[in-house]
Amino acid sequence: MAADRLTEEQIATRLEGSAWERAGDAITREIKLRDFDDAIGFVNKVAAVAEANDHHPDILLHGYNRVRLTLSTHSAGGVTARDFEQAARFDELL
Repeated sequence: MAADRLTEEQIATRLEGSAWERAGDAITREIKLRDFDDAIGFVNKVAAVAEANDHHPDILLHGYNRVRLTLSTHSAGGVTARDFEQAARFDELL
């Protein structure tokens, strides 16, 4: 069953006080890590959590120590509660 897309107001409320930001039909977070090794290690942890929850972010590794995560529920055509739940799991990895 596809998750319900959140309203603009629901998204804005959930983003308050968060390191995540709105990016079109998704939420995104830019993370600066200590070095390349830490960035790769973080990406591997994100991949394991994503696979376990069957909800996968777009991952961009850029520079030598920066990771950008982007979450959207494609089947719903935008941001759902599931994206925020997954974002919280990723935040716990830091």
